[in-house]
Amino acid sequence: MAKAQNKTQKTELSVREFLDSVEPAQRREDSLMLLSLMEELTGMEAKMWGASIVGFGDYHYQYESGREGDFFKVGFSPRKQNLTLYIMPGFDRYEDLMAKLGIFKTGKSCLYLKKLEDVNAEVLRELIVESVRYMNEKYG
Repeated sequence: MAKAQNKTQKTELSVREFLDSVEPAQRREDSLMLLSLMEELTGMEAKMWGASIVGFGDYHYQYESGREGDFFKVGFSPRKQNLTLYIMPGFDRYEDLMAKLGIFKTGKSCLYLKKLEDVNAEVLRELIVESVRYMNEKYG
């Protein structure tokens, strides 16, 4: 039996062309700021994952079920409702940072922001750095 592949795969699409097309203007500006911030903090080149996710780095995972695949270590997507940041380890280990972050919602590994100015920039930087550090330690 063939293994199922992730729907979201790394592509050769242009990150800059994608971000330049984001509307409204505030979401585009926030996305370009996140691009710069994540490049600086990770030291990794941004790549498109699917048609709408900007990801940094990659890792290979395998679950006990046998399902395996490749995904990015940290990323973001300028969605219609929110700016979505993908913090792959989730948020349980970062309770202290989350308490100081600002206005946001979360899913399992998703941090939903209306706009970047709603959160403390230094705390966001620390959250990104710590999550990438964890991913690097766990997956190399």
